[in-house]
Amino acid sequence: MALKRVEVHYAGRVHGVGFRFTAERFAAAYKVVGYVKNLADGRVELVAESEEETLKGFLEAIRQDMGHLVTKYSINWFPSTGEFKHFKISFF
Repeated sequence: MALKRVEVHYAGRVHGVGFRFTAERFAAAYKVVGYVKNLADGRVELVAESEEETLKGFLEAIRQDMGHLVTKYSINWFPSTGEFKHFKISFF
């Protein structure tokens, strides 16, 4: 099965509520690689790579846990780049 890349931008009350740490916890559980970070405009950016079905489960887990804080999101799918070895919270 081919690996995919998903890039998601979340808006809402997503800073200072554990959003990044929740994403990191689910990334470990789903064994996805990539990063999550706060953006200066108040959104959170998440970039992850794995098999498509795994990524869908990962995103659904985040939605179920943190979805009540999200007012809007955008999601884009791409082929995997293979650039990540693990999942991390990025600060820059």
